[in-house]
Amino acid sequence: MISSEGLTVEFDDLTALRDLSLEVDDGGFVTVIGPSGCGKTTLLRTLGGLEEPTEGSVSVGGASPAAARRDGRVGFVFQDHALLPWKTALENVTFLRRMAGKPADETGAREVLATVGLEKFVDARPATLSGGMKQRVAIARAIHLGADVLLMDEPFGELDELTREEMSVEICRIWRNYRKTVVFVTHSIPEAVLLGDRCLGLHGPPAEIAWERSIDLPRPRDRGVFESAAFQEQVAAVRRLFHGER
Repeated sequence: MISSEGLTVEFDDLTALRDLSLEVDDGGFVTVIGPSGCGKTTLLRTLGGLEEPTEGSVSVGGASPAAARRDGRVGFVFQDHALLPWKTALENVTFLRRMAGKPADETGAREVLATVGLEKFVDARPATLSGGMKQRVAIARAIHLGADVLLMDEPFGELDELTREEMSVEICRIWRNYRKTVVFVTHSIPEAVLLGDRCLGLHGPPAEIAWERSIDLPRPRDRGVFESAAFQEQVAAVRRLFHGER
């Protein structure tokens, strides 16, 4: 479980987060949406132990975020895939485990790459992969690390619309297989609805939770959900909340 209470983060004369409380159950999928610069990335970085709170508390599985990250229980997937260009897909996936002092487990890495649809590209280097394929490697790397929690910051932001939709559906499938706890930041309302069990709206800075909505759509969710009336109703409801309507 991720739990924060009264979370405030200040940088010099800027308050990035203010009195923010949040709980995410084990295996939950929470999407976070809000305007650019409102503090979404700072929230993820604080939940993952990359920023220290000025006030308040935050824990991941009962431990401090920094301790959970050092133990490999927290994995990040950013908009920039951050793959090492001189390493193959397989080597990139095993790299974080090695850095965390864990066995590389190449067999497990190959299985995860197969799960994300890259079983034929284990020896490929990033320069030969498409944008969507690079993000699949980054996701496989976080899963193979053994992280219980995945913090995903606009991972599909640089992809074209069709690839982004494909990757969103793929994330639904991967989450169903591994049931990680996920906090996923996005600017896309349809993406937030497709992926999340709950959707949080932030405003700021300083970032505060302006609204929250449960996404009452059955799982598993696949490409067909985009055409359903229930999905369109959820998207419309979240859009109204985003624009301050009820």
